[in-house]
Amino acid sequence: MDAAIYINKDIDAKQQKAVTTERAIQPYVYASVFSSLCIIVGLNWDISWHTSIGRDGLLAPPHDVIYLGAILAGLFSAYQILHTTFFGTDIEKQSSVKFWGVFYGPIGAMFCVWGAIAMLTSAPFDDWWHNTYGLDVVILSPPHTLLAMGMMMIQFGAMVAVLSSSHAAKSGSKAMHNWLFVIASGLLLSSIYGLFSEYLNKARSHSSICYIVGGILFPLFLIAVARAAKMRWSATATAGVYMFVAAAMVWILPLFPATPRLGPVLNHFDHYQPFHFPLLLALPALGIDWVFIKFENQKAYIKVILASLLFLLIFFIVQWNFGGFLHTSPLARNWFFGSYSWYFGANPDWPYRYAFYPDYIDTGFTLVKGMSIAAILAVLSGFVGYKWGGWMKRVQR
Repeated sequence: MDAAIYINKDIDAKQQKAVTTERAIQPYVYASVFSSLCIIVGLNWDISWHTSIGRDGLLAPPHDVIYLGAILAGLFSAYQILHTTFFGTDIEKQSSVKFWGVFYGPIGAMFCVWGAIAMLTSAPFDDWWHNTYGLDVVILSPPHTLLAMGMMMIQFGAMVAVLSSSHAAKSGSKAMHNWLFVIASGLLLSSIYGLFSEYLNKARSHSSICYIVGGILFPLFLIAVARAAKMRWSATATAGVYMFVAAAMVWILPLFPATPRLGPVLNHFDHYQPFHFPLLLALPALGIDWVFIKFENQKAYIKVILASLLFLLIFFIVQWNFGGFLHTSPLARNWFFGSYSWYFGANPDWPYRYAFYPDYIDTGFTLVKGMSIAAILAVLSGFVGYKWGGWMKRVQR
């Protein structure tokens, strides 16, 4: 069949043909991917807002962009579910997932609706939290945790929506589905980096913790993408999307004026301070893709072990050197790399602003021990990612 969709045995041949008829990409699929983009743009803007301005409110501009993503994903996906439930044919319902005993729809749309509900619920919760406890001193406060879960659920829903749509896609839209999938994957990768950026930034690039955290996160996600995607070099393309979006925010935000609104102001400026320049993840992601292509017919465990370890090796070599350049070199303190960025409440003359803090430098046995732990965790992470990718590959509704 042209589209692999679950079909009941009691559906006749004519109905089966109707089920497998090729379809154009549904609007909710485009909306979910665009919503994921809104979330990442708003999230990066919000981080820069707090670094540059400080004071915000429930409907601050970056929040509005994030909530726009939730609203679009929720509305388009809810419409798809309700239309299928109340106006869809029996054939359309058979090719959908049923939940709560009433509703029918694509599983990706359901993830998006649940994520939108979580995100929009977190908004008044966050406002109440600030009014009660003041400014956050941690990134993952309870309302922010709920918001992060909702955002990532929408972004994962976008990935699944593209995959399920691709099974019934018109022949001419296969390439579009492939690119929508890597774009959706790259945007979710951007969120993953944002949540764990404290351990992955340039100041930690000479510390084992950077590679331990990276070894846990990135093989899992990129190997899952490499297995689930229907195009070659998908892990590299996914990492490239993350890098492009992150770099674009570094280049665009400082073009706009911003001044601190909270005291004390120790670092004076008049334009946005950008978030981190992206990790060079496309290079180690190339290692994953190369292994999956070169050893395509090898056993799964061989591919996973090789891909995970090669990723970590390249990631370590590249990021150790590039992170050092970003953190210490005067050549990185410009509009392109944005390494001059500094919080308005931090002393601009802090001696470790452009030098590694001693506790963040690992050498000798400490480094060997840390990287050994990172290697073990990267392999275990890779196996989880391979299983996850196999699940995504089988998504058909």
